[in-house]
Amino acid sequence: MGKDKTGNYKTLRYEKQGRIARITLNRPRRLNAINAAMPREIRRAVEAANADDGVHVIVLAGAGRAFCAGYDLKDYAENKGRNAYTQEMPWDPMLDYRGMKANTDDFFSLWRSYKPTICKVHGYAVAGGSDIALCADIVIMAEDAKIGYMPARVWGCPTTAMWVFRLGAEKAKRMLLTGDTIDGRTAKEWGLVHDAVPAKELDAAVDALAARMAGVPKNQLMMQKLMINQAYENMGLATTQMFATLFDGITRHSPEGLWFKGYAEQAGFHKAVAWRDSGRAIPRGKKSG
Repeated sequence: MGKDKTGNYKTLRYEKQGRIARITLNRPRRLNAINAAMPREIRRAVEAANADDGVHVIVLAGAGRAFCAGYDLKDYAENKGRNAYTQEMPWDPMLDYRGMKANTDDFFSLWRSYKPTICKVHGYAVAGGSDIALCADIVIMAEDAKIGYMPARVWGCPTTAMWVFRLGAEKAKRMLLTGDTIDGRTAKEWGLVHDAVPAKELDAAVDALAARMAGVPKNQLMMQKLMINQAYENMGLATTQMFATLFDGITRHSPEGLWFKGYAEQAGFHKAVAWRDSGRAIPRGKKSG
């Protein structure tokens, strides 16, 4: 059966193939980095799939060389002055929270979708890209793909908070107290993702699981998913996300966060990241000399 392409999206493609809806992040030149429009479009595509009585399963993927390399921080960090993620001081944490909570809720449409969601990860799912991937019900990675949250070193806190719910406290701390990345093999071994397969087998593995789920009645899929998700809600998922989203704003306005922004403006984002990831001490304060 052929693909039915629907919707008018700028950052992704939405296609329906039989009982499977496919959402493909589509900013390949920027490694599908998240811009202002992408979170809303992800939610809109998930809502379209949920509203389509013919869809049983949603598959999320990325075009080009990677699933998603996170927020387009080259733009947000490197461009001078105030933007959506850096305010003038004193800053308003509730203004920041409102914007980031909207993004978090948009990503979490994958988790709250009544229809199961499968994320296919190749290349990278890092920083905000890991937030998106870990919102899916099931993640399948290429063995050589990388996942991690490098902004845990400075300028970020994962707002969806899914690391701890998927890994448990100790391994979540291992990842977020270092900002390290791990490959698909390790992610599978640790239980962060459902499976990791050779890159050439990734499409087939995802398609096979999606087809298996697509044969289950929609009401059965919905009931099982709601029941499992409710266990996490009872464990305080919403409260944890509230703190994580507030902390994310604080990281961008802390002394080290303001230094990072200033240095990115002066020397470029890639040099700021190189300093961040080198293990060198992060200077406190806005000056970046």
